[in-house]
Amino acid sequence: MGELQGLKRSLGLWPCIAAAMGLVVASTTLVSLGQGFGIAGPGFIIPMVIAMILNLFVAFSFAELSSIIPKAGGINHYTLPALGPFAGLMSVVAGYVLVNIFAGSAESTIPGLVFSEVFAPSVNPKLFSIGMIIVLMLVNIRGIDFFAYLQMFLTTLMMGTLLVIGIIGLTGMGAGEPVATSFDTFNMMGLSVLSLTALAFWLFLGLEFVTPLAEEIRKPKIYIPIAMFSALLLIFITKVIYGLASIKYVPLDVLASSTAPHVEAGMAIASRTGQVWMAIATILAALSTVNTLTAAIPRMIYGLAQEGQAPRILGTLSRWQTPWVAIVFASALFMAPIIIGLATIEIIVVFILAGVFCYFITYIIAHLNVIILRYKYPHTKRAFKSPFWILPQLIGIGGMIYMMLNIFPEPEIKRMIYQYAIIFLVVSAAGSALWVKLVMKKGLFEVTPLEEIIGAEAFAEAGSKEIAG
Repeated sequence: MGELQGLKRSLGLWPCIAAAMGLVVASTTLVSLGQGFGIAGPGFIIPMVIAMILNLFVAFSFAELSSIIPKAGGINHYTLPALGPFAGLMSVVAGYVLVNIFAGSAESTIPGLVFSEVFAPSVNPKLFSIGMIIVLMLVNIRGIDFFAYLQMFLTTLMMGTLLVIGIIGLTGMGAGEPVATSFDTFNMMGLSVLSLTALAFWLFLGLEFVTPLAEEIRKPKIYIPIAMFSALLLIFITKVIYGLASIKYVPLDVLASSTAPHVEAGMAIASRTGQVWMAIATILAALSTVNTLTAAIPRMIYGLAQEGQAPRILGTLSRWQTPWVAIVFASALFMAPIIIGLATIEIIVVFILAGVFCYFITYIIAHLNVIILRYKYPHTKRAFKSPFWILPQLIGIGGMIYMMLNIFPEPEIKRMIYQYAIIFLVVSAAGSALWVKLVMKKGLFEVTPLEEIIGAEAFAEAGSKEIAG
């Protein structure tokens, strides 16, 4: 297996939408959805709307950046001409690779536990989880089309299950007994409901995971923005319907304290059938998430290797034109916490929330990239241009800072989140700085001219009047 001519461009629009939704339908987001509605009742829709708007602004920035630089490296390539290699490398390592070691492990652990409890009590959950990662690794190595077919199947089935059970619950066709008091007051928390915005933000996190597939999408400058906006709307509608159906049939305090509120709701709405449906949906959600991570993270790593920001071997392609070394590397990282026993629910929850903190920093970098590139390359053609000047980016940065300061209401958990987030950031910053200075032998903030990243011919076609550098 050697490095071939490049990645295979074959993905259409629906695979892009499925990829944009892949991380957002994670089983951990289903837990957040149930707990959010359990804490705030119908009023949780307020922070959901705010979170959706902030994620829309994130989508605006990533859509504009990917229309200028449709490269597999994603946020790293967008940052090189704006803030330099240090910020680009750190945004990938801290915001995606390091964090998703634990996210991938957590999502892989959950289906193992569900499979063992519901279908095969004698089977070690770790074996199922590790086997799942290996199968998804092989699927992704085999070709981007194999990833696409599996992702479309998983996402369609997962979202369809949530929507059907939600509609059954809201229309009163469920087998359970409704809990009418849940709807007595729309927003019982008043202004304090805004403190749940960070929790609601997690429901939409990861729309931009479609952007590292840019070199494999047939029309990336058109399909990527459409995919992110479509996914955002579909997710919001589906989760509002399921959330409202949940509080119609399950007491708020039960949802708020449950470790599997979506399964509680499924059983309350459709009895044993609903419980089985949601158990299967939990497995599908985890499969969808890990499949997306196994596709997107390696392509970010591949992009780093192409720019000399990671070992060159990680940029090696298979005969199916997939970054197979990076895929194997990422899959091994997902398996490691499971094998050594770190992937427990109690520890992983704090790790994931610390990871969300790192995501916020990465999104701030993305917003800054848009602002800086607007200033440096104002005449460069953008297939998609974020509307309303740079207001979405400025508001988006403010929103990220607010959520970083209000990431969790309980002080002790909040302190632990900050501790792990600082560890993630310090390790990422130190490693990135050493690599840039000692291996790349570049300045930390030495920007790469845009024409070097997208190619001189493409730069000329983009109609830029600037000469970078």
